[in-house]
Amino acid sequence: MRICKSLFLFMALCLLCGAGFTAQAQEYGRHPAYMRALSDLRLMRTYLDRMTPSERIDDDQASAIAEIDAAIGEIRQASINDGKDPNWRAPIDAQLTPADRWRHARESGNAAWHDLDQEEDNGSADVMKHRAMDHIEKANHIVDHIIKLRHYE
Repeated sequence: MRICKSLFLFMALCLLCGAGFTAQAQEYGRHPAYMRALSDLRLMRTYLDRMTPSERIDDDQASAIAEIDAAIGEIRQASINDGKDPNWRAPIDAQLTPADRWRHARESGNAAWHDLDQEEDNGSADVMKHRAMDHIEKANHIVDHIIKLRHYE
């Protein structure tokens, strides 16, 4: 009897887990890279933004953030068109050094660009994807400039 109950509980747990995977697969559908790119860009933006209310943002940072915001807007529109939920955000480590923040920002920008550099089967999304990739490239170049300027290499 005890083995039968354990087997039943195990099977029920497997069914519940399987349903969760199916729901997640349906949620991300054909273009899961959109969601990864949005997450990477949000991380990049957070690394570049102020960590404290008193921290000052210079013109380079503001330019990079503007490019990231433009890329996020393009990807959000493309993901909404594909029925995705573009609002998920990943947390970051608030204890990073300034140099690590810039390096992580650049890594996130690279990851977002590569997430989007996939074959697109939706013509209207393809246009938005390429505009987003252009904004990401501009933001990455600005971050590279900031890293050099602040001697974080």
